[in-house]
Amino acid sequence: MTIEGPPIARQAPTERTFHGDTVIDEFAWLMTKEDPATIAHLEAENAWTDQATAHLAGLRETVFQEIKGRTQETDLSVPSRKGGFWYYTRTEEGKQYGIQCRVPALPSDTDPPMGADKPGEEVLLDGNELADGKEFFALGTFDVSPDGKWLAFSTDFDGDERFTLRVKNLVTGEVLADEVPDVFYGSAWSSDGTTLFYITVDEAWRPYRVWRHTVGVSDDALVYEEPDERFWVGVDLTRSEKFIVIDTQSKITSEVRVIPADTPTAEPALIAERCQGVEYSIEHHGHRFLILHNRGAEDFAVSWTSVDNPGEWVELIPHQPGTRLESVDAFSRHLVISLRRDGLTGLRVMADGSTASYDMEFPEPLYSVGLAGNPEYETSTVRISYTSLVTPDSVYDVDLITRVMTLRKQKPVLGGYDPANYEQFREWATAGDGTRVPISIVARKGTRRDGSAPALLYGYGSYEHSIDPYFSIARLSLLDRGVVFAIAHVRGGGEMGRQWYEQGKLLTKRNTFTDFVAAAEALVRSRWTTAQRLVARGGSAGGLLMGAIANLAPEAFAGILAEVPFVDPLTSILDPSLPLTVTEWEEWGNPLESAEVYAYMKSYSPYENVTKQAYPRILAVTSLNDTRVLYHEPAKWVARLRSVAPDGEYLLKTEMGAGHAGPSGRYDAWKEEAFNIAWVLDVLGAA
Repeated sequence: MTIEGPPIARQAPTERTFHGDTVIDEFAWLMTKEDPATIAHLEAENAWTDQATAHLAGLRETVFQEIKGRTQETDLSVPSRKGGFWYYTRTEEGKQYGIQCRVPALPSDTDPPMGADKPGEEVLLDGNELADGKEFFALGTFDVSPDGKWLAFSTDFDGDERFTLRVKNLVTGEVLADEVPDVFYGSAWSSDGTTLFYITVDEAWRPYRVWRHTVGVSDDALVYEEPDERFWVGVDLTRSEKFIVIDTQSKITSEVRVIPADTPTAEPALIAERCQGVEYSIEHHGHRFLILHNRGAEDFAVSWTSVDNPGEWVELIPHQPGTRLESVDAFSRHLVISLRRDGLTGLRVMADGSTASYDMEFPEPLYSVGLAGNPEYETSTVRISYTSLVTPDSVYDVDLITRVMTLRKQKPVLGGYDPANYEQFREWATAGDGTRVPISIVARKGTRRDGSAPALLYGYGSYEHSIDPYFSIARLSLLDRGVVFAIAHVRGGGEMGRQWYEQGKLLTKRNTFTDFVAAAEALVRSRWTTAQRLVARGGSAGGLLMGAIANLAPEAFAGILAEVPFVDPLTSILDPSLPLTVTEWEEWGNPLESAEVYAYMKSYSPYENVTKQAYPRILAVTSLNDTRVLYHEPAKWVARLRSVAPDGEYLLKTEMGAGHAGPSGRYDAWKEEAFNIAWVLDVLGAA
């Protein structure tokens, strides 16, 4: 049946008054998920989107087959050694989910077993079996006890990130009757594997309680509860397996407690009391706890304190403005510090007992590097991950003494991929206040810089989360059709250090949006593309960016792809009963208490600022069970766009059985990405 036009949401005006300001929300009724009218509206939107994109069905299938054809479907990760086993994940052609496995390690093993044949393989968990008959499946915790006898794992079949925790006996293969619903990510085992620590959430989806569970016993004990609604709790076991760490954090303040892993019933010991604005984390290293902190150190420093009597912080690595220290990882004889400087990630190595250090060196001008899969404490070899806009994900083992890097595996890209056919560039935009904003660009070699190329500009810009240069198989379907791909490293992210983040949050949030517009204008000015051939893309908080630039500079873009977009932030942040709201006040401000914050947020909120103007083509993609950015934000946004500026082309696509990350199976995810790419190519005239 042909649909005559897009669905027009009914208007049921609802008043909201704060700080003397009354707002009329015509589409607030869409916030009621249980209302059949809401589901009917979302389904009508999906039907309209299906019809409006029906002409792209062939292209979608072509792009899906390109992604599938370039991916080695039967594959495995590089095994990581832990105790007497090598652990790895493998995939099988035609199956949606990974299979978690291990094989026994020989005392003489120095290199991971890389062949497909793995004698003695044990399948610890098969995601395909767990997901059988389910529309959605996600694994939260996957945690093997130090003695290798027990596996704690948690599953989500709805996409709402509320997991059910179970325990499996890896000797007998039996899944125990032990079962805990509504747990969060994270867990930690005691040294002897008899006790498991886990986390539960409150009604606002905030992880706030740490529990102690004795295997085979149902009477769990509450270990720690965080009453301050700004704070989340986490739990982990140190790499040394000596301490359980209870990490309590708000957006800007931290507090850490530890429990000896061999005495799991001991009271948690406090490392340092919380001090507003001071962030710190710890890592156990022999007789000391290493402390990464920002106490008098904007870009962070590393100190240490005694394990036996935590107190004074002794400086180990001083603060260096412009070099943001992001983490410190301890091994028995070395420390590895993850950092970023000049918009690039890096790794620094320091031997135990020395203050001398060296930085690992990499050949490309743009890249991303970090530690990956290093469960062993007693080692002088670490595993790192490396990628760039043209280099597929690569795994290296690095000898910290000789500095020799051994490539263990590079992600296969089938179909004759040659990185020499592509080029990557770093360019800079100048924001209105004179700030230089980095842009990472990749294009097929020979792409003409005469304004004729179509382009896609990606952005995020919140929570100090950096979008570093990365490789994507799916992106090749754009590059090989002549599309230029660029990342705008806007303020609010962490690419240029802590001040880069500080200048894009709270009452400076608008810098995130104006930086992105400046990046778009720079791409046009440098003749990469034109506004008529430029699409913007961003998701979650990057979806807020998409909604803001749609209002701020609609003429700068031909299209906007907003994924799970946070486009009604003022409504959400005003409601402390919603998931995550209270914990978000230190990122966005508290509009309940501050009239200034209220007015500032209202000035940039995409939903509040829809006006009768010519908007670019917009595709909003969301999920019904998303607990991070609720489905109704993009649903309301699209409804208001249609109501206020009816001449535009706006599409809403809702996954009715998924969460924040979209479809869970890899083939489903590829189909989703093929849908997005086909829409982008259509807008760019490159279909």
